[in-house]
Amino acid sequence: MSSVRIVADSTCDLSADLKAKYNITTIPLCIIMDDVSYYDGEDITQEEIFQWSKENRTTPKTSAVNYEKSLSILKPMMDAGEDIIFFGISEKMSTTCNVIRLLASDQEYPKLHVIDSMNLSTGIGLQVLYAAGLAKEGKSAEEIVDLVERRRGKVRASFVVETLTYLARGGRCKPVTALLGNTLKLKPQIVVERGAMGVSKKYRGKQSSVIQKYAKDLEPALLHADPSCVFITHSGCDDQITGWVRSYLESLGHFENIYITNAGGVISSHCGPGTLGILFYAE
Repeated sequence: MSSVRIVADSTCDLSADLKAKYNITTIPLCIIMDDVSYYDGEDITQEEIFQWSKENRTTPKTSAVNYEKSLSILKPMMDAGEDIIFFGISEKMSTTCNVIRLLASDQEYPKLHVIDSMNLSTGIGLQVLYAAGLAKEGKSAEEIVDLVERRRGKVRASFVVETLTYLARGGRCKPVTALLGNTLKLKPQIVVERGAMGVSKKYRGKQSSVIQKYAKDLEPALLHADPSCVFITHSGCDDQITGWVRSYLESLGHFENIYITNAGGVISSHCGPGTLGILFYAE
């Protein structure tokens, strides 16, 4: 078995089962509410974030991984002399990658490789699983980094939001702000391209209907996707909705694995409740 360790920040939104299966370690970003900092996935739940946002009529702030926390997680791997590949949320959205680069420099540890995923949520997760598979095959850290970065542009990450409020408050997606005053209550498809979020198609109606339209609009791309896996990632959608999307993807007869995952605290803080995305690699 390869000695390459695969590490990602918490925004990769991989389930505990997948992390355990592929021996993936995560480092939490921080969520700040009432001037108190919480570790994503450790100190606070998605429900608590949404409740606080509703009561305070604002959204939490988020910040990059904490230097000391990152060091405490990575130091044992460094002490063991392991090759480490770290995946961070897009550098256009966070300074997380730079925190880890600084740490590697301070520790004078050249075997810590940092990959800017140029993505978010399971758009990162797809790359992490790919790297973990390559590590299991016995590929070297340098080979894995090269293969992952060459394939990075084939990640297809998009989602539809139920409310524009969270994205607008967070300021990570500028085109959303222009839609806020629209009386037709548009629900845009947000796409991640070259590390940044933008608006693609615009839908109207109940979120369940919007999600169905969104999924069907993706069909041509889904039929030309890497068949190994596809993610349904959501921020607390109803089981009926996620079940419909799963059944729809199964009906295509294309994917070997369909993973349903809950968005973590950082992603949920920026996208709000009722968000759902379908994420995959293009062939």
